[in-house]
Amino acid sequence: MLMAGLTPSSPSSQASQKLLTPLVVIINASAGSGYDAQWVQSFGNRFQAHGFEPVVTLAKDGGAMIAAARQAVADGVAIVVAGGGDGTINAVASVLVGTATAFGVLPLGTLNHFAKDLCIPLQLDEAIANLALGVHRQIDVGEVNTKIFLNNSSLGLYPDIVRDREKQQRRLGRGKWLAFGWAVLAALHRYPFLSVRLHLSTGRHARRTPFVFIGNNEYTMQGFNIGERTRLDGGTLSLYVAQRPGRLGLLRLALHALTGRLAQAKDFDVLLAPELEVVTRHKRLRVATDGEVTIMTTPLRYRIRPAALTVIVPATANSSGNGSGSNPAKSAGKNSGHPSALRDVVSKG
Repeated sequence: MLMAGLTPSSPSSQASQKLLTPLVVIINASAGSGYDAQWVQSFGNRFQAHGFEPVVTLAKDGGAMIAAARQAVADGVAIVVAGGGDGTINAVASVLVGTATAFGVLPLGTLNHFAKDLCIPLQLDEAIANLALGVHRQIDVGEVNTKIFLNNSSLGLYPDIVRDREKQQRRLGRGKWLAFGWAVLAALHRYPFLSVRLHLSTGRHARRTPFVFIGNNEYTMQGFNIGERTRLDGGTLSLYVAQRPGRLGLLRLALHALTGRLAQAKDFDVLLAPELEVVTRHKRLRVATDGEVTIMTTPLRYRIRPAALTVIVPATANSSGNGSGSNPAKSAGKNSGHPSALRDVVSKG
């Protein structure tokens, strides 16, 4: 882990330096090279242009990211920023949940689901500007057996695909997309079913299924916006489970989703609940959370944690939401404090 305290690259008076707002920036530096002192200085200058005094941490793994975030919270830093994909965003956010520290997002991954659902700009300079011009909003997070997820959690086919993809990348040196393709083919060949009992406050349901998908708030599951969320402050989990579909049945469900007819499918359940429990005959189960796979002890206890994380989002999201007129998050009634703004398989950030 390399930590660099950045100072202005051009001479300035002590008075002007005191106006800079301190923040901590944690970057996922595990997937590339070129992170030298010159890069750090150039990167820091982008923040200084918006009135920030950044301390940049180049983290080589999730443990280093979490340690840096914990130190920032302990030091009383008001804003902590994560730069990377959804895995990086999850790691840093998990430390900030339940604290007064505001969370900034630099979407540097492949798919950047969390940033997209909150309308956070995908271009780096625009995302940095959002930290200065944006507003603080409280959003919900999901939790399974004390592990946080910002997007979703899943069981069955999905964790198997992620595990196989990582194994191929590590052992065979395959690229992410090639490894993903082979992992999907292998999973469809095995096509294992999972017998689960779903315990909700409204009743209990027994299912035999290739996958169980639990979202933080409700996902769009039809049409060409499939996999998006229009809000992250609804105070609910969303549960999606297919009932005994074969390979062709799974393809049929996908076609129903794309053509807007998934709601009419008799072998696909959609349930909303603030908490639920997943029971299986397995004592331990692979569980994916925001693209990361963990082996957990069953039963799996899921719950929504309303307004548990404060995120800096564009002020325009207050009225425009995710492009659909909905508000994606709950306003905390203040600005950023600055004096001057099924898609997770391939990318885990």
